[in-house]
Amino acid sequence: MLLTLIDEVADEPLVLEPADRRVEVEANTWWLSAAEEDRGSLSVAEVVAAFERTAAAIRQRIRERAFSGVATFYVWHDQQAGQLRCSTGSVSPDALPFGGAYAASGRLGPIVERFLDGSEPGRLAWSDLDDVRSLSGRVEPEVAPLDVWVSGVGASSRPLLPGADGGRRARGSG
Repeated sequence: MLLTLIDEVADEPLVLEPADRRVEVEANTWWLSAAEEDRGSLSVAEVVAAFERTAAAIRQRIRERAFSGVATFYVWHDQQAGQLRCSTGSVSPDALPFGGAYAASGRLGPIVERFLDGSEPGRLAWSDLDDVRSLSGRVEPEVAPLDVWVSGVGASSRPLLPGADGGRRARGSG
């Protein structure tokens, strides 16, 4: 079922509106879940291949529209929601619309692996939570940037090579 959902993203309405990124995010962002049985039966390679097919299909659709700008298809794992999420925007990989730090990468496998390995999506073990004392102003834990797989899909986009970090850098919007 998850592979079908990923494939269907390629045929959903696609909005490229560089002057209004909010409209792009609302129209182009998809939340993908899978039941525990489905996650257990899928391989990382199958899910990666499905996202790569979707990126290629979106790239083709954008070229057929004669959109000449930069566009990026991107995927991340929302651990709290227990979902893989994907979107397309008329932005470069270093300008994605995240409110916090993220690390753009050409490596999708580790993101998919974390999603498939999640025993209870949307739930965190007590041991994974920060010590309450760290929130009292003493020592704040360092928050790792969100890993995001990016694929250039616009006419003037430079795609990252699969498996390459492509100058992996943490970015934030604020």
